[in-house]
Amino acid sequence: QVQLVESGGGSVQAGGSLRLSCAASGYTNKNYHIGWFRQAPGKEREGVAAIATDGTTSYAGSVKGRFTISKDNAKNILYLQMNSLKPEDTGMYYCAAVYWHGGSWQPLNPHDYNYWGQGTQVTVSS
Repeated sequence: QVQLVESGGGSVQAGGSLRLSCAASGYTNKNYHIGWFRQAPGKEREGVAAIATDGTTSYAGSVKGRFTISKDNAKNILYLQMNSLKPEDTGMYYCAAVYWHGGSWQPLNPHDYNYWGQGTQVTVSS
């Protein structure tokens, strides 16, 4: 059974940094596309960053150049390094995974993932 557990959220001032972690169990990273998503109150869940099985990364335009997604295949941990945080980055951050069967996949589309963690809250104050 696939399980994803996020950690590392917190409250920071604008301009600060946080590193989120997602510990995965029940699968091997190399067979799954994995990504980070966020949801602010009253808004839809949106894709932040994703990393494919071949290591290709994708980023939302709003975070490109500030956030970095990476994974440690040996430890089965996904990371999201967030720098130069802005108040608009506030939200619940989720990691997600999908087994790669082949075919089309939209890295930042939450509907293309079927395993989700419980989320970790990130609050950025101005």
